[in-house]
Amino acid sequence: MAEEKKIVLTSAGLASLEEELETLKVVRRKEVAAKIKEARAQGDLSENAEYDAAKEEQAEIEARIATIEKMFRNVEIIDEDDLNTGKVNLGNKVTVYDEEFDEELTYTIVGPAEADPANMKLSNESPLGQALIGHAVGDVVENNAPDGVLRFKIVDIN
Repeated sequence: MAEEKKIVLTSAGLASLEEELETLKVVRRKEVAAKIKEARAQGDLSENAEYDAAKEEQAEIEARIATIEKMFRNVEIIDEDDLNTGKVNLGNKVTVYDEEFDEELTYTIVGPAEADPANMKLSNESPLGQALIGHAVGDVVENNAPDGVLRFKIVDIN
């Protein structure tokens, strides 16, 4: 059997997943069980859309629980005390200057499981994340995007 891929998380990412797992197990399971019980009380299950929806929701919750538990078996936590701020790596906050839009952006470089571009958490496996890894303050990094090459100058790493 092939070795499973390590799931890289920051301590904040681990805490967030632990909280989500707890909510799914303690709160969401009970909520959906109550929905199923209520739908069963309505009678004929063969044409009961509420029952079908509740069972589908239950399956989604159980799948997410299984996914998180599997992640925990292969998790590697980034030790934030050992972070090197000389070069971009996992766990670093990186401020870049976007030459095209004349603006500074600050990203946190995280593993794919924690990535959330809307909240400026960039996966180390994303095109820009890969381009930034290993570079230092002052370096200009080019990222191939669908509409052309984007250039970012690394302003700060912390």
